[in-house]
Amino acid sequence: MTLSTLQAPVERLRTARSGWRRLLGTAGIACCLLPSLFSVASSQAQDNGKQAIVIGYLELQQEQPPLLSNVLPPPEDNGLQGARLGMADNNAGGKFLGLDYQLKEARSYELPDLQAALTQWQADGIQSVLVNAPAATLQALSSQAPDILFFNVGSNSDQLRTESCLTNVLHTLPSRAMLTDALAQWLMKKRLKKWLLISGSREGDQRYADAVRRSAKRFGAKLEAEKEWTFDSDLRRSAQTEVPLFTQTKEYDAVVVADEPGDFGEFILYNTWYPRPVVGTQGLTPTGWHRVIEQWGAAQLQSRFDRQADRWMTDKDYAAWAAMRSIGESVSHNIDYQAAALKSHLLGPKFELAGFKGRKLTYRNWNGQLRQPIALIHPRALVSQSPQEGYLHPTTELDTLGFDQRESQCNLSQ
Repeated sequence: MTLSTLQAPVERLRTARSGWRRLLGTAGIACCLLPSLFSVASSQAQDNGKQAIVIGYLELQQEQPPLLSNVLPPPEDNGLQGARLGMADNNAGGKFLGLDYQLKEARSYELPDLQAALTQWQADGIQSVLVNAPAATLQALSSQAPDILFFNVGSNSDQLRTESCLTNVLHTLPSRAMLTDALAQWLMKKRLKKWLLISGSREGDQRYADAVRRSAKRFGAKLEAEKEWTFDSDLRRSAQTEVPLFTQTKEYDAVVVADEPGDFGEFILYNTWYPRPVVGTQGLTPTGWHRVIEQWGAAQLQSRFDRQADRWMTDKDYAAWAAMRSIGESVSHNIDYQAAALKSHLLGPKFELAGFKGRKLTYRNWNGQLRQPIALIHPRALVSQSPQEGYLHPTTELDTLGFDQRESQCNLSQ
């Protein structure tokens, strides 16, 4: 090989380097022009017929209370990842219709921060907002923006579905009554009619216990005894001695636990005085969604969520996903993206949502609750799904779960 043969590629490399230097020399000017370029690109997208569908997501973050047992905490982005997946699913179909779904996010430990974000969104013309927050926060946000349609993806309060009738709020997270009714149907079908109810002292525990009492009365079960867990001992060491004595009472068929944060309920299993099944917030648990649900095409939803979030999908994630998909389904059927039009369509007879639960999901037009089957699970498997066979209703058997129209003071359809 001659020297001239080796020099040729070297000269070409030097020429290429010189060209790159001239290009990089204009980088400062290019950077200054980037904002205007993006602005032009955005306006061109609008000129090309793309319609922006902007949806808000508000979350009141909360400190986890101290617990007696070392439980796994909920994910930091619980609910938010479901909203993001719903947006991605909307865009998968929306791109063929000239729709561009966008998600605005605001999360804070302080309510005024969320209210400030909502004020800005009102000014920007946002028509729908997902709220992952307790009932009191949802009520405050709802009254602040009566012309926005809110989706409750974070509160299972029964009062929101029966007494505090927020006319601009729909609920995609199941209520406590829906959960305990689903559980009661399964217990009665298994002829487990006599229950021992154990509840914690926190407000959520007491609300769950109230829902259990209502379900027992509704489906004909008998509460043999009720006990409140008030101990603060370390159950990791004393469960085998304390729990049997605590559960020694009249004979029962099942133990129903009301312990929403997971403080003591995990230690009730296998330690009761009578060897009986434990159900409720621990043991066999009713839930809107869980990682073990794989039927009805749910496995592919779980897989897509896992790829996006690198974790399992929770019930709040599913509620946020269902809210986003409700909006996407409506707009794809030529419903104007306006709060009033959305609400009218979602509460009407023509709306149906394919929710990977084996049934088409619809909203109750009196209280805005999304009708849906409830899974009964333990950590490793799906045991059953309610409503159970044999529980009938003149409209739909899904209305055997939770508050029926005659049991609620709400009437959103008016």
